[in-house]
Amino acid sequence: MSSLLNVGARALLANQIALSTTGHNIANASTVGYSRQTAVMQQVPGQFTGSGYIGKGVEVSTIERAHSDFLTRQAAVAQSVQAMDVTRADRMASLEDIFQGGTSGLGAAVSDMLNAFSDVASVPNDVTARSVAISRGSELAARFRNAQSQINDLQQDLNSRLGDSVSSINSLASRLAALNEQVARAQGSGQSPNDLLDQRDQLMRDLSQQVQATTVPADDGTLSIFIGSQALVLGNSAAPVTLTRGDDGTSKLSLTRGALTSTIDESTLGGGTVAGLLRFQNTDLAEARDGLGRLALTISTEVNAQHRLGVTLDGQPGGDFFKPVAIPDAGPAQGNTGNAVVGATVSDTSKLVASSYQIKFTGGTGVEVTRLSDGKSSAFAGPMPIQIDGLTIDLSSGAAATGDSFVLKPYATAAGSMATALTSPRELAAASPVEARVGSGNTGSVLVGAIAASSANPNLSATVTLTFTAAGTFDVSGTGTGNPTGVAYAAGEPISYNGWSMTLSGTPKPGDTITIQAATPGYSALNAGNAGALLGLRDKAVFDGAPLTDGYAALMAQVGVRSQSAQYSEGISGSIATSLETQRTSVSGVNLDEEAAKLLQYQQAYQASAKMIQIAQNIFDSLLQGIN
Repeated sequence: MSSLLNVGARALLANQIALSTTGHNIANASTVGYSRQTAVMQQVPGQFTGSGYIGKGVEVSTIERAHSDFLTRQAAVAQSVQAMDVTRADRMASLEDIFQGGTSGLGAAVSDMLNAFSDVASVPNDVTARSVAISRGSELAARFRNAQSQINDLQQDLNSRLGDSVSSINSLASRLAALNEQVARAQGSGQSPNDLLDQRDQLMRDLSQQVQATTVPADDGTLSIFIGSQALVLGNSAAPVTLTRGDDGTSKLSLTRGALTSTIDESTLGGGTVAGLLRFQNTDLAEARDGLGRLALTISTEVNAQHRLGVTLDGQPGGDFFKPVAIPDAGPAQGNTGNAVVGATVSDTSKLVASSYQIKFTGGTGVEVTRLSDGKSSAFAGPMPIQIDGLTIDLSSGAAATGDSFVLKPYATAAGSMATALTSPRELAAASPVEARVGSGNTGSVLVGAIAASSANPNLSATVTLTFTAAGTFDVSGTGTGNPTGVAYAAGEPISYNGWSMTLSGTPKPGDTITIQAATPGYSALNAGNAGALLGLRDKAVFDGAPLTDGYAALMAQVGVRSQSAQYSEGISGSIATSLETQRTSVSGVNLDEEAAKLLQYQQAYQASAKMIQIAQNIFDSLLQGIN
């Protein structure tokens, strides 16, 4: 009787545990991170008798968690990459909104300003046309400042998001370390703490949303968690994560363990929101900001240089059209031991590259300059100044020690400094400082098409005479020209000497002359040679060989291509993450239909076990009655 009773009792208890486990599954069907659990039953070893082994029933050996380490890791990695791509694509969409096309874009504003000089060229003494040209310049400067302001706002949002993500990483790391300790204690019982493991896996998925992490399991059930090659969690100890600035001026993730702080290479992050934000900030946003700044610095430099060559309506030399955009001094690294101040100026706008630069002093007068946009390094024997990519880099003051490092950001704030310098339309230097006169005794049809100063030259005002010969060429005489003879003439082709440029039309006769001289009083009210030269800047090749008016189009296309690429990556990584998560949940997830069927199964088994106990009791009662 006791054998039958024990079998029934064991079966009753085992099925009760199975019912509780199934109920636990149903209750947590919607719990994020929960893995389905199953009561694993095993038979109790039988008792030997002369008639063989008699079974002693069933017992629950363990509560097993439906879980695949491989799928869990793969799904977490895929979700981490998706989080990175989603974050970057979202930020790129915001950046793309800043660089708009059409009439509201910077490209249209650049064209509008330069085209306004055509009206000044047509009627140089029209104050209204001059006012319009200055107004167009003010509108262009305002759009540059607005774009810079929007980029600064985007940077502030990035800083806030990065700060929140770092705080989240530190919080998750602390909770994971605490769970490691709980798991290690529970593991000592010889059974797996399923619910604690589910919580830890979910925290790992949450951590992967912020930064991709790898794990190494230990024998005591704890997980060592690494970001890149740096240990974030070891056992029950978590290392704090911070944001730092590298020697190259970029933001980096750093991890402190004890007294040692290690910088995590951005390329090893792999995925997560932080990786997406850092990639956007250090690459996409930096290049867009530098591109905008280069555009502003080039336009203001070119327009100012040409405007200074002209003459105002009052006959005065022209000044700056835009307020000069100053390049800020290079930022020194924290470990510098010298007191040098490094500055830069523009030497050639056509060679400017949208990039920041890292400057290292290698000893003696040696200098190494690394272009941060592509990592290209150039070594200079020195001494300062040195020239690279259209910039002249020099020491403003002090002296540099060997190993000192600086980061030069020539374009980071340039767009925010754009503003017109003119206060009156009469200050617009539309006239040319030189004029050309056709000889009074000329018999040919040669005429002056246009003349304007093209560069600053000490002999700009020196008188120069062109004398045409029977061979269809001309001889040149005048200070600074070198007095060449037999120069080929072609109508419409520019003729340049002493910093001025002139075009002629018509057919000269032998002996015909053209005299170029300093502009006479009153000429500035009638001539608009410099306005024509300012208008001609539209086609000057300054942006990587492209005309000045196409610079913004190239920048807008660059941002657009990056945005499209980010959106494409987001779609691909999202598809992969969804597929792997589906596979993971197919193994670990709770199917309510299956659980309902199991509930009925274990309920019937429980009732049968109870009936078995009842029968054993009835038999025992009948036996007692027979004895009595």
